[in-house]
Amino acid sequence: MRRCLCAVAALFFALPALAADQYAYDGVHSSVGFKARFLDISWIQGRFNDVSGTFVLDREDPAKSSFSLSIKVDSVDTANAARDEHLRQPDYFDAKQFPTIEFKSTTVKGVPGGYEVTGDFTRHGVTKPVTFTFLGGREITAMGKKRVGFATELRLKRSDFNFDKTGIGNIGDEAVIVIDCAGQRD
Repeated sequence: MRRCLCAVAALFFALPALAADQYAYDGVHSSVGFKARFLDISWIQGRFNDVSGTFVLDREDPAKSSFSLSIKVDSVDTANAARDEHLRQPDYFDAKQFPTIEFKSTTVKGVPGGYEVTGDFTRHGVTKPVTFTFLGGREITAMGKKRVGFATELRLKRSDFNFDKTGIGNIGDEAVIVIDCAGQRD
């Protein structure tokens, strides 16, 4: 009996622990965009073309999951070269002094249809906590890789991040950030 228990215990401890799955941000199948009101009559829209990040998903214990994104500010693209260059200047993004926008989760909770994510959002040298729901998370295998996708939309006040040192002016204070991102792993 003792040998049997020892054999069962050895087998149990020899089994590999289930690990969280780590995904790299898939820049080809993802986008981070934004929009802000212009003169309160229309929207200026744009995107960032250089984004990286990782997602760690522990489906058994979502609290062990994490999300991080890093956005290169000088990759701003509004389909207008002159406006993009202006947005990189000190009176807007100030890309030389603040070259990245960063998000790193601090807590993750499973919710129906995805994950409630709270984390530190750093923009223009200011870090503030934000909470949003990342919808998605279903894994599929396609094109030789395991893939997962998420989407969210969050609203942030530019003034909360010392953004636009000349005052809010012609562009509204609220910016809408739209994240549609895919992750991949082998």
